[in-house]
Amino acid sequence: MVDKLNRMSFGDRLSIALTKNQTPLCVGIDPHISLMPDLFRGFSPKEQIEKLESFSLACIEAAQGRVPAIKPQVALFEKFGAQGMEILQLIGRTAHDAGLLVIMDAKRGDIGSTSVAYADAWLGENAPFYSDALTVNPFLGIDTLEPFIKEAINSNAGLFILLRTSNPGSADLQELRSDDKPIYQHLAEKLLPIINSHLGNTGWSSIGIVIGATNPVEAKLMRALLPSCPFLIPGFGAQGADASMALCGLSHVNRDLGYQGGLITSSREITFGNNTQRASTTNEYISAVIQNIDKSIEKLR
Repeated sequence: MVDKLNRMSFGDRLSIALTKNQTPLCVGIDPHISLMPDLFRGFSPKEQIEKLESFSLACIEAAQGRVPAIKPQVALFEKFGAQGMEILQLIGRTAHDAGLLVIMDAKRGDIGSTSVAYADAWLGENAPFYSDALTVNPFLGIDTLEPFIKEAINSNAGLFILLRTSNPGSADLQELRSDDKPIYQHLAEKLLPIINSHLGNTGWSSIGIVIGATNPVEAKLMRALLPSCPFLIPGFGAQGADASMALCGLSHVNRDLGYQGGLITSSREITFGNNTQRASTTNEYISAVIQNIDKSIEKLR
């Protein structure tokens, strides 16, 4: 059992992990069955569950000691029902024991007591799912974030709040303008006092935002507006952003501290790269994923 009440804040743990690993790379665990190597494809529902567990644990083993964090995509486990969620529980515990931060990509958000329940499930002291931070959706209003913020701070966990995402249709709403500013900037300005109210000893907040690597101009603008805010940056690799775009939202402090200010996530290029498809054993797959992690780390230097 993790003593959540007496650990460092999430912002501090993230800053220390970035320095220790000398890379902002975060490995996404997104088990798309259609992209899986044959090694992890089952011929029955029962066998697929077993393969899903093997795939997930292999990704953790490859990431251990090389990157600061992993990011499981919750929906891709939820689709397998109770057994899939049990594997998600196992991922959280195993990754934590391996020294990895766990960013649960659940994008939760609702009103009132429903948000309280979500916060308890993912962030609470006795939450059934271990996570260091959770992605949440703010577009029902700032008040719907309050239960998540309260629970995150009480348990020294963190949040990454959707702000300017990497999907092609994100501009439909997030770029709409009001008072000559886009909606995402209005949201950032409302989040600023919340972010600044929860700074750790390292100067980094435990309340972060999600901003896609495919939006480098916006990332620079948001970094100027939110200097103490950790960014979760999807879109590097398969979604089209190169390293220079992905790094726009981070701060390179110096050689000792490396990049600070967030995580750059990559999944498909790492876990489903061409070299992984040829793996015939779990050890071969782990070796292939390690190669892909090392390549991504080098791109982000």
